[in-house]
Amino acid sequence: MTAIDDLLADARIPTAPRESFDVGAALRRLAADAAAVAAKPHPDTVRAAQAGQRLSVVCRWILNKPDAAEHVDRLAQEPETPADDGHLDVDGALVFACLLHLTDHRESAQFWWQLAAGAGHRAAAYCLHLHHLSLGETREARHWLHEVTDDVLDSEAPDGTFLATLEAVATYVRRTGSSLASAPTGGLEMEVDRLATAKPDSCIIVQRPDRRLADLMHDFTRR
Repeated sequence: MTAIDDLLADARIPTAPRESFDVGAALRRLAADAAAVAAKPHPDTVRAAQAGQRLSVVCRWILNKPDAAEHVDRLAQEPETPADDGHLDVDGALVFACLLHLTDHRESAQFWWQLAAGAGHRAAAYCLHLHHLSLGETREARHWLHEVTDDVLDSEAPDGTFLATLEAVATYVRRTGSSLASAPTGGLEMEVDRLATAKPDSCIIVQRPDRRLADLMHDFTRR
């Protein structure tokens, strides 16, 4: 035997008899892995879903406040001019935005929240924070959270404890089904849809509420 034969003999890989491949067991393992992945969703998905739930509860809470209808009434009576700090009932814009959110007019809700937040309404900024977080838009969500907590110009800006308390209240309302979480009635939804279809074709934003919607809001809050 030559030196080359010796090297080849040392390099030979020992083999064992091939075991049969169990197709059924392999499929069961794949199914178990898929079930494990489905049972544990991605943290970003969970965070977005929780933000959406909190936003819905906060919106219902705002909509059920005793003065909610009064602010919508004031908003309906304002002149049909571009809304700004001098011509906008910011609380009315907040309530209207929450109603739009709960009736699935999300882009319009964002528009009215931005009007109120631009006028310094921190609750509207908090709604925008949750809105963007529910869409997975973390950069925008951080921006609006900063607007909520920024104390450069306001020494009474809410801190982390306040926000944690607010979220705890929202969780409690959602779990217990408190009356604060009452959803809009069908009549309110129909009136919002009417406003949505009455807007110009070139505009995707639901315009300011009118007297009919304000009157229904009064009925809703009295109930």
